[in-house]
Amino acid sequence: MSDIFGIMSLAGQALMTQQQAISVTSHNIANVNTPGYSRQRLNMTTNIPMESSVGPMGNGVSGVSIERLYDRFLSSQISNESQGLGQWEAHKDAVQMLEVIFNESDGPGLSQAMSKFWDAWQALTNNPSGATERQVLVTASQVLANTFNKLDEDLNGSQQNLDLAIQGTVEDINRLSEQLADLNEKIISSEIGSLSANDYRDQRELVLKELSVLIDINTFEDANGAVSVLTGSGRPLVSSDQFWQLSTEVNASGLQDVVWVDNSGGTLNITGDISGGKLKGLLEARDGIITDYMTRLDTLAGFLRADVNLLHQGGFDLNGIAGEAFFIGTGTAADLEVNPNIVGDLDFIAAASDPLTFPGDNRNAIEIANLQHQLTMSGNTATYNDYYSSVVRDVGNEVLKSNSYYNHQSDMMAQLENQRESVSGVSLDEEMINLIKFQNAYTAAARLVTTADEMMQTIMQML
Repeated sequence: MSDIFGIMSLAGQALMTQQQAISVTSHNIANVNTPGYSRQRLNMTTNIPMESSVGPMGNGVSGVSIERLYDRFLSSQISNESQGLGQWEAHKDAVQMLEVIFNESDGPGLSQAMSKFWDAWQALTNNPSGATERQVLVTASQVLANTFNKLDEDLNGSQQNLDLAIQGTVEDINRLSEQLADLNEKIISSEIGSLSANDYRDQRELVLKELSVLIDINTFEDANGAVSVLTGSGRPLVSSDQFWQLSTEVNASGLQDVVWVDNSGGTLNITGDISGGKLKGLLEARDGIITDYMTRLDTLAGFLRADVNLLHQGGFDLNGIAGEAFFIGTGTAADLEVNPNIVGDLDFIAAASDPLTFPGDNRNAIEIANLQHQLTMSGNTATYNDYYSSVVRDVGNEVLKSNSYYNHQSDMMAQLENQRESVSGVSLDEEMINLIKFQNAYTAAARLVTTADEMMQTIMQML
């Protein structure tokens, strides 16, 4: 009788184990399109044999654990490359904005405005007292000043947009850090004993990947299964079920710096310590790339203003009076402006070099017109147009460089994701084969239960 009951028990365990295997397979199939999901597998082992008159006898099968098929080293590589991808994506987006701002091929730009400005001075040399020529010069000068103003405004706007993006990224980092702390708590409570929290671990891995796109991080897992996250500079973001926040503070330039907030509410500026991720790319674009082009634009506007004013103030207008400053402002692109006195009275344009030879004297106008071809920029090695052409050229080079690095990082990520899929991804063909295999095993175990029952009925009839 005990042998028949043993067969019944063995068959029941087999039914339960194959049913568990079918459930795991069904879970895999259901999550075939779930982002970050890692394929699972029921690990089976034979039970401890039972002693019998003929020696140890097999005692069936049990499901001992549900394993998550996961490559830790590959996950670390994906995290590291995600930091570079986020950084160069931010770079790419920023320089594409610059490309639009300094676009000289679609509509009027600064190069065209400067050319018309010099052409207007050249036309004035042909008729230094002509009202039409003087009006054309004032109009071209106003267009030039307004173009400088607009470029500076656009660059400032791009910088402010990047500033807002930095604040938004910091908020995303805080949100993901809080999610990680919550998932840590769930994993710790779920894995008491020998249990596993595979689905929570998949969710945590996906959040870690999202976080690594935003900022450079270092991670390690403790004995309880909780993951700790540190910034690249070593400041904690997550430890077990605790998390720390980042924030922003306005610096001397009126822009946002990134700060780490400790448990007492104190802050530590970590802007200079951030070395990867989208946050690094945004900071480099805002404080490096955009600021550099604003400085170069100010340099061009400042030299042009100073050189034209110097010559204009050395000449004489149609009233025989020494010329005023032609441009006013502080010497930056933001406030470059044609002198309102000259706009209001065209006679104030100083085309003559001698107060006794006007109105036909055009020598001062010739000197100003000739500034176009003089090497006044970059240590007296470039003209104004050459200098601005180098600015536009460098923008194009920045676009090419950023696109190249971004494409490289994208290719690297695609390759790593393909490798991850080969390890952790769900193959429907494989799962269907497993489903048929476990179904057949389940059917056979059920047949074993029927056989044992028939044996029991036979014995009962003999009594």
